[in-house]
Amino acid sequence: MHRLFEFSVNRPKIIAWIMASITVVFLLVATLPSIWPNTFSLLNPLTVDTDPENMLPEDEAVRVFHHLAKQEFSLHDMVVVGIVNDVHPEGVFNPGSLSRIYELAEFSKTLTWPIKDNPGQNEGVIEIDIIAPSMVDNIEQGGLGIVKFEWLMIAPPTTDEEALSIRRKAERIPFLKGTVLSENGKAIALYLPLTSKDVSYKVSIKLNEKISGFSGEEQYFITGLPVAEDTFGVEMFKQMAISAPLAMIIIFLLMLFFFRKIALIISPLIIAIVSVILTMGLLIATGNTVHIMSSMIPIFIMPIAVLDAVHILSEFFDRYQETKDRRKTILAVMNTLSAPMLYTTLTTTVGFGSLALTPIPPVQIFGLFVAFGVLMAWFWTVTFIPAYIMLMGQKSFENFGMKEFDGGLKTKTSLSSILSGMGRLTFNHPKPIMAVTVLLSLIAMVGIYRININDNPIKWFKPSHPIRVADRVLNKHFGGSYMAYLALEADESKREPDQYAQTVSNQIAIRANALEDTIPAVKKVFRELQSALSKFSKKATSNQDLLDKLEKFANFRADVGAENEFDAWDEALLTLDQVKQKNQIFKQPKVLTYISELQAHLLSTGIVGKSNSLADIVKTVHRELLLGDEKQFRIPDSANAVAQTLLTYQNSHRPHDLWHFVTPDYRKTSIWAQLKSGDNMDMAKVVNGIDQYIIKKPPPASIKLQWFGLTYINVIWQEKMVHGMLQAFVGSFLVVLLMMIFLFDRLYGVFYR
Repeated sequence: MHRLFEFSVNRPKIIAWIMASITVVFLLVATLPSIWPNTFSLLNPLTVDTDPENMLPEDEAVRVFHHLAKQEFSLHDMVVVGIVNDVHPEGVFNPGSLSRIYELAEFSKTLTWPIKDNPGQNEGVIEIDIIAPSMVDNIEQGGLGIVKFEWLMIAPPTTDEEALSIRRKAERIPFLKGTVLSENGKAIALYLPLTSKDVSYKVSIKLNEKISGFSGEEQYFITGLPVAEDTFGVEMFKQMAISAPLAMIIIFLLMLFFFRKIALIISPLIIAIVSVILTMGLLIATGNTVHIMSSMIPIFIMPIAVLDAVHILSEFFDRYQETKDRRKTILAVMNTLSAPMLYTTLTTTVGFGSLALTPIPPVQIFGLFVAFGVLMAWFWTVTFIPAYIMLMGQKSFENFGMKEFDGGLKTKTSLSSILSGMGRLTFNHPKPIMAVTVLLSLIAMVGIYRININDNPIKWFKPSHPIRVADRVLNKHFGGSYMAYLALEADESKREPDQYAQTVSNQIAIRANALEDTIPAVKKVFRELQSALSKFSKKATSNQDLLDKLEKFANFRADVGAENEFDAWDEALLTLDQVKQKNQIFKQPKVLTYISELQAHLLSTGIVGKSNSLADIVKTVHRELLLGDEKQFRIPDSANAVAQTLLTYQNSHRPHDLWHFVTPDYRKTSIWAQLKSGDNMDMAKVVNGIDQYIIKKPPPASIKLQWFGLTYINVIWQEKMVHGMLQAFVGSFLVVLLMMIFLFDRLYGVFYR
């Protein structure tokens, strides 16, 4: 170390040139690929990531299932736009308000943009899935067994009666009440699905621009987790761009106050800037994204980077007047401080590096790169500070340093007097101080046990922020603006393929025996079908795949078989259809009834304000098939009747909406839960409530239940964050303890540090 210090003092210009050169290289590597991507295509450009979902690894089970379920049910993250009219007696259901709502919905269709790196593909709002009064169906009876599907608001109403008619129609549709329109009629919500949630901020900006041109008595609110998370990411980076220079200015002013030599205090600032450039340059060059966490790296590095420099300058300030020789003084200072500076740097590095133990990738990156930045700051402090002092002119040190007077004592400052007094206090009263420390520690332990893991991205904003205001208003008027989804799936693991094949074979045999006397060829045909069943059961990937293969085989044989076998093959196809109906578990009345009961339990939590499911669609269509009788708003008694309601629904203008709630094989379904709160604790209460309900009242069939959606994912990653931080804390404590024992070669005196 002494040789390094001497080299820095003897060759200050070389040290300065080396530091400047390395810094320029890292700066260019970090910036040029983003400025000229084609020219520097081999290097990694700057990529920004504002998605909290990426706090979980890509292969995290809950995240994998979330994306798989969204794909299976064609679900998308949504921006919620609320329109509230508290002035008009009929709320938003007047011609003026509905005209502007219609115009806003039409405008939202245009919010798409070409994807820069993917020609021919657009990103933005998905028009076909927009939920708005002008883009959903009114469902009403058209006579016994007939259901009419008409656009709820095909055009803006021109009279008050037309506006009120739209309200009356919407209130009869469970999916719309509490979701699209409020129960008091004061508000309407538009749900704008997005190709990806990272365009939500851009969509919200465009919506606000459009809304600013409206004149009327309505208030407009934009919220939703995608908007909150994306907006927070954007604003976070803006704040970091302001906070980093501001932190530098504060550090500069503090050092100027203490040392009163601008030329001297520039050196710690240079080290802070260089350390940040090297750290962020390495982060970008290695292909890491700049996440919300990593955007805070400069704020952490800058104050840490000047710490050792402050120690050196302070000691140099105290000693300079003893020799008035820069070289001798700085070498003496460096030899005195080298060991403590190294030890504190190593322990700080280990502390931040221990964050790599957390299961959260952005936190791991944050910890590792801050640790790297701390090491860089130490290295340049012990090399550049001595070099910088030697590069300063001798005149800069006139009237510099602490003055000496009689007896070799140094002049006292107010700060030194305070510190001296504290030293005497601790020396004279060690026991009371230890007692207070123990008492405060016990109080802290009580506080630690009272900690609750709770968060909500909406609450990352101050209460007056438009997103927070929108959240409060819309959750007052509607069932909830926080979406969580409960997926229900037939549990294939409890149905062995061979056992299922035997069940199908038995049903085929029963049907064959019943038809043997009326259709002569049926025995031969059904025997051939059973032979195919035996063959396909060894190749099928699932029970549904087995039935699909059998159906395809039967259709082929019906087309090419003998004419006298046609009726028999037709009966075989009918038999397979009956088997498929039983296999399509979410067409079974008892299962749909259970889903309705689950929804009722969700509402009983007081956190879920509204839910929608396949059962609601079935009950609504069933009511209208039977002349709109409210008593018929129920699940039909047979699977065939359920199938009829679903077939009828597919004649609507939006038949694809059905597949948002169930897969085409009717083996998976989802319940949409609208929560009035996005707090982790509230989502956890809902999850625990369903778990307890299932234990008390198990499903009527083998069904697996699993949650997905942004609200649920936030619970998972934040729990992992807290537990990961605890692991990191314990790990860093043990490592630092062992390191200090090794460095000081003794155990006593370590713990108080």
